[in-house]
Parts: sequence; structure tokens; C-alpha cells
Amino acid sequence: MIDHSAHVTSARQTNWAGNITFGAKRLRTPASIAELQDIVSAGTAVKVLGTGHSFNTVADTRGDLISVTGLPRSVEIDREAGTATVSAGLRFGELTGTLHRSGFALHNLGSLPHISVAGACATGTHGSGMGNRSLAGAVRALELVTADGRIVTLKRGDADFAGAVVSMGALGVVTRLTLDLVPAFEIQQWVYEGLSQKQALHRFDEVMSRAYSVSLFTGWHGGPIDQVWLKHRVEDGGPRTVPDRWHGATLAQGPRHPVPGVAAEHCTEQQGKAGPWHARLPHFRLEFTPSNGEELQSEYFVARHDAVAAYEALDRIRQRFSPLLQVGEIRTVAADDLWLSPAQGRDSVAFHFTWVPDTAAVTPALGAIEEALAPFRARPHWGKVFTTPPDTLRELYGHYADFERLVERLDPTGTFRNAFLAHTFPRIE
Repeated sequence: MIDHSAHVTSARQTNWAGNITFGAKRLRTPASIAELQDIVSAGTAVKVLGTGHSFNTVADTRGDLISVTGLPRSVEIDREAGTATVSAGLRFGELTGTLHRSGFALHNLGSLPHISVAGACATGTHGSGMGNRSLAGAVRALELVTADGRIVTLKRGDADFAGAVVSMGALGVVTRLTLDLVPAFEIQQWVYEGLSQKQALHRFDEVMSRAYSVSLFTGWHGGPIDQVWLKHRVEDGGPRTVPDRWHGATLAQGPRHPVPGVAAEHCTEQQGKAGPWHARLPHFRLEFTPSNGEELQSEYFVARHDAVAAYEALDRIRQRFSPLLQVGEIRTVAADDLWLSPAQGRDSVAFHFTWVPDTAAVTPALGAIEEALAPFRARPHWGKVFTTPPDTLRELYGHYADFERLVERLDPTGTFRNAFLAHTFPRIE
């Protein structure tokens, strides 16, 4: 047996937001795959903790938490295949510079570069863009250590692959992922203010396809959309200019933060200055490392063709949730075929809510939002707070039962199950 004593932290861990204190008393950080295999095969209950940016108990366990940040770090670029095979513990911000210097890019990034590659993919995290899939959509292969300590590699096209990419850690410890790459590119970012609701809704597809990545920020106060963030890809014609007015909105005359009244110094550069994809697609700079977030987050995905009706349904009940809101964001995500991806099988629009850090007050607001969005078969983000019951989730995903069977086959002893999975997938034996 391998001695793990040098890689154990005994203090209880919390997530980034501080609203979750994990039940595990120990955090193990193996330094090798062999050590990881030994920890997993010897454990009765283990769970991987990424960067802690989930807002629920998806990563909690009654046993031991495992961090893969101590495993050997690697980025292996295959130029001919157009892929990069990376160690799962890397944060996106630690990976993207290496890719860019090699002439490559990922198709998209989330709003924070501080999240881990494996954790973001496992929960269906995404960026924005009418043609851009979630971050998990770039996964071509993954390697994981299963409950019996075996190393299993699944590739796109394999029978189990589509069920394993967005799996919330239910199948094993992901150690490496192979990601699709595209040629490196540059982005210019502008912010517009005061887009009227009428323009936003009547021209929704036009607005959301205006740039490579588009985000609408709103306080759901019944007035105009507060900010529109346009991230334009620099094409062969070189940098572009934009008008001072667009659909009645006004070009911001300085950098902006999504949350009104907050200084923009930690946001990625705006006002049209071209820069590398990885320094513009996120909303926040890598060099700004948040220690904790005074917030909760929720997000719900509806089919793109239902976006306007879903917006109007939320607008009708805005007084039931807007007093608790720091900011809301609306983004588009292209469809994929991953079983538990919130964008599985349908081009989607995601309604994101950043809340004040008050779980007791926010929970009833979630119920109101979920009721309003129920006619549109809204799927919640797996890593954020929601109250959607398991029976409803089962109806929202055509491969729900397939995933349950996959979990039973790859983790028959329940090593990776926790209270979150037991509640969400109660029929797993």
C-alpha cells in the first residue's frame, strides 16, 4: 500500500462561495496516478473537488475528497489531429496561454478562467455564442479512474462516451481530457448600455448573433437591458469599429463591470482593443483570483425558440426574485449530444442569476422561477442552486435512465455516490 500521509489535509473544506461546508474531514491530493488508484480502490466513499466553483453539494462526500491538482501536469498538443490532451486538474487560465503560444485556441471559454477543465466539463459549464457549444462539447476523449482502481479511456463515438463527459463525478476520477482545438484568434470586446426590452425581444436572434459571443446583463427591473457585451472575432479584414448607437443602445464610454456600481478593474479589456481569445472571452481577468464569492448562482436552459416566451414569463414574476438579484445574464449555447448536458439535443438560451448570499431567501425565488419556466422544459445547471425535483429532471432528459445504468455498471459499489446524486438519481441501485 502507498503511504498517503504527506498528501492529506485534515481541515474541513468549503466551496468558493462559502455556502457549502463539505462533510468530508480529509482532502487527499495524490501525487501520481498509482497513488490515486490506490486511494480510490481502498475507499468506500470518495469524491473529486475541483476549484470549488459549484454552489451546491455536487462535490460533497461522507468519505474523502480528492484533489487532482497534485497529479503531474501536462499539455500534449497533437497538431495533426488538432487536439490537446491535458491533465484534469489544470484551470483554464493555466492552459489557454500554452495553447495560444502554440497557435491554437479552444472554441469558447466560461466567464471565469479560474475554473478547472474537468470540473467545468463535468457540470455542463459554458460560454456564449449562437454557434458555440458548452465547454464539454470540445471533449474528444477522457481518461478516468473507476471505483476498482482501473484506468478507463473513453473516446468520442464509444458507446459510453456521451454519458461520461457531463457526469458530475458519478463515474470516476477524471485524470486527463483530450480537447478539440481551433486556430488561435483575436477578439475585440465592446459594451452597450440601455438596450430596450422591445428591441431585445423583437430582434432576439439578431441581437444574440451580433458577435462571436454575446451576453445580456439585466437586473430584471422592468426597464431596458442594462448591458450588452459583444465579443467580436477579429477576421482577416482586421480590427473593426462599431457605431455609438445600436438598436437604441449607447456604446459605453469606459470599461464596465456586469454588476452595477462595481469597479471594472478585474474585467477583461473592453472598448474594442483587440487581444488574444483567452484574454477576452472570459468576463474576468486571470490575474484577478477571487478568494471567495459573496453570492449564490442559478441557471436554467430553455430551447432557443422558446427564449422570448421564457423571458416574458420571467418578466411577469420579476418582483418575486429581482430584490434578491445582484445581476442576471442571458447567453446562447449550441446543441450537443452529451446525455446530461443542459444543451443536449437543442440549441439553448441560458438564463443566469447571481444572487445575494442568502439561501433561505433565494430558495422560494427559485421555486417561482422554475414554475414560470416549467412550460419551456427548463433544465438547471448541475453546479448551481436549484430545486427542480428528480421526477421532473427525468422527464427533461431522454438519456436519464441510460445514465443511471451507466453509473450502476461503472460504479457498482457506490464509491462516487453522494447525497446529491442519491437525491437527483434515486433509482440507482
